[in-house]
Amino acid sequence: MNAEKIPDIIIGRLPVYLRALQRMADNGIKTTSSQELGEHVGISAAQIRKDISQFGEFGKQGTGYSIAYLLDKLREILKVDRIWDVALVGAGDMGHALANYQGFQNRGFRIVAIFDNNQDKVGEKIGDFIVHDTEKMVESIKAANIKIAMLTVPAFAAQSVADKLVQAGVRAILNYAPISLNVPNNVKVQHIDPATHLQRMTYYL
Repeated sequence: MNAEKIPDIIIGRLPVYLRALQRMADNGIKTTSSQELGEHVGISAAQIRKDISQFGEFGKQGTGYSIAYLLDKLREILKVDRIWDVALVGAGDMGHALANYQGFQNRGFRIVAIFDNNQDKVGEKIGDFIVHDTEKMVESIKAANIKIAMLTVPAFAAQSVADKLVQAGVRAILNYAPISLNVPNNVKVQHIDPATHLQRMTYYL
């Protein structure tokens, strides 16, 4: 299966299905239908069947989906059937919140290193972590073979930090800075700007 041929909008819905299926499994439910899953996530049954069928046949007509099997398959497709090490750059308020957040580990990710260029923060302890100087970031990330980074630095610093992350071999960046990043085609960036999402919602108010 060529990952590039699957539309990104479909890939974006898979973690939503994964989360809903996990909730069902936690409640002891063994099987589900596209109709029932659709009611949980607010997406039509036809769309769910179409999305999932892009990756193969995982259900049977009339009996629906085995939740345990579909969970395993979606984790495999999204490559979260393993734990990914993540570097966090920026030890401000957002960096602190992410470093202390307990919800990554059971979804396939663990923060393993935190970096900042503010000498007042270097050496500071956040939970189990010591904040390291960004001067050592490229060599540290290369040595640990970290492929994912979360960026919580001010907008003016984000591009230069992203350049260093690319140099270090990072292939995926979750960007909390309110600025678009220029990266090579083989590096994936997801932007998370709460103000943008708020502005999108106020249109409907």
